[in-house]
Amino acid sequence: MSGRFALGCAGLTAASVLLAGCGGGDRPTGAGERPAASAPNADMPEHDAERRNDDDSEKRGGWRSIATAADRTRLREWRTAWTGALAQVPARDIAAERDLFDPDRVLDTAMPPAGRYRCRTYKLGARDGAGLHYVAYGWFSCRIAPVAGADDALAFVKLGGSQRPAGTLYSGTATRGIFLGSMALGDERRSMRYGSDESRDMAGLVERIGDQRWRIVLPYPRFESLLDVIELEPEA
Repeated sequence: MSGRFALGCAGLTAASVLLAGCGGGDRPTGAGERPAASAPNADMPEHDAERRNDDDSEKRGGWRSIATAADRTRLREWRTAWTGALAQVPARDIAAERDLFDPDRVLDTAMPPAGRYRCRTYKLGARDGAGLHYVAYGWFSCRIAPVAGADDALAFVKLGGSQRPAGTLYSGTATRGIFLGSMALGDERRSMRYGSDESRDMAGLVERIGDQRWRIVLPYPRFESLLDVIELEPEA
């Protein structure tokens, strides 16, 4: 794919990873099923009518009772982030990954099953228009596992690289789940607990976009880009 760049980040500490804006070992490399019908997303309210559902959802628990106020705002503004990010990405790169970057490409069965996956991260758009507008990293191993005592949640972790998301995938609707987690950096051995450090917190949408193909979409990540997309496919 064109528009991919090489970034070297080996051996960096957590602080230098943030300053350098690297994927740490995640070296950038340069029609299927019918999408589910579009519908208002009660779990990511964008409009006033949808926001009125927040209180009832919090009473039921789930991700809304855990997400920080800042992350709930980021999730509500997912489409604004996506539109702004795509406006900065070269058309040839969007065309090369049309399903992956289509905000309305959502299929039933949003939650991926437990197992080993290969995953890669795309960074779309640049904050304040400065920096790279499109970066695609290479494949790494990820793991999805059951959460003890939770039928509607799964644990997710990226197993390599110097930026390693880890957290929980929560069931939402048939076509969309929620990811809440945090970022481990550099040589850190474990990620922070979600909510303990706002600069590391991550919040995103979990969606299936094809046969055995999922994505985690992170609007307004803390560093570098306007939108991050983590693509997931089961390991062979």
